[in-house]
Amino acid sequence: MILNPLFYIRKYLEHKAIVLMYHRIANSQADVWDIAVSPENLDQHLKFLKKTRRVLPLDELVKEVRNHSIKKNSIAITFDDGYADNFYSAKPLLEKYDLPATFFIPTINIGQSKEFWWDELENIILYKETLPSCINFNVHDIKIEFDLGKEIELNAEIISIQLRWKAYEEPPPTLRCHVFLTIWEALKPLCDEQQQEYLKKIRNWAGCNISARPEYLCMSVEQLKRLGENNLFDIQAHSASHAALAFHDKSFQEKELLENKIFLEKSLNKSIEMIAYPYGSYNTDTINAAIGGGYTSAFTTDEETVINKTQLYRIGRFQVKNQGAIKFEESLERWLTM
Repeated sequence: MILNPLFYIRKYLEHKAIVLMYHRIANSQADVWDIAVSPENLDQHLKFLKKTRRVLPLDELVKEVRNHSIKKNSIAITFDDGYADNFYSAKPLLEKYDLPATFFIPTINIGQSKEFWWDELENIILYKETLPSCINFNVHDIKIEFDLGKEIELNAEIISIQLRWKAYEEPPPTLRCHVFLTIWEALKPLCDEQQQEYLKKIRNWAGCNISARPEYLCMSVEQLKRLGENNLFDIQAHSASHAALAFHDKSFQEKELLENKIFLEKSLNKSIEMIAYPYGSYNTDTINAAIGGGYTSAFTTDEETVINKTQLYRIGRFQVKNQGAIKFEESLERWLTM
């Protein structure tokens, strides 16, 4: 008896799972990294998943990987960074559909009236109405030197172009975009103290005061506790300062992972056993630091499905874009073939 080849394809697909990665849940015009999903679109995503997929808690998926027992149509939902809109917008929608989710939380901005450095940088460089004509300073050995010329003053055309720009898939379409990306790439590998030092210089150059926008704040400790009180939700680690870990030595990485773990365990009175690597940045030292720090699994931003042979400290995830139900379904089907 000769079986149809489609039988093998279906059987193979049955043993794949997908981990979804969300960040902000907000209606945001400015979103250069495409990480904001509107509450309306998240509602459509969750409604579709509830009807068509097996949505399970992330720790259960990890157990299935460990036991080589991945089941078909399996989906796990994750949120990174701890933005307050996760509490105000994502939480009630997940409760509406009774769907579990894991929130990966960095320590640094919880309960603080401050934005992440990348959000503030984007707002200053791309959307401050007027900037000085020249910028000239070094970030370590990287020279940041530009003359903004005609882009000193924002106009409707420049704003429209920049609002459409997605930095991960196309080159900078304006000089301001080029300045932003150059500084972003220079700051990303640094520790938080250095990032804040350079951000202060940029504020002074641009003539900006520190004024955190409410929609870009992270959760308070109390909100984090309330989130964790619901059995649908699990809170796990994302490093202390949201550092790009692979750019740092092992002792720095160990400290980042340990401080984050201690903060969350003390705040929530629970064991922290999973971590998502910030920016998806990791190396062998990161994995060893996670193992040595008592983490039992770790998650990347590598776009890879989860299979029975997936390594527990390299579990891939797919970033969800701000799209309606039809496009979301198409994305899920495409990811299953990867």
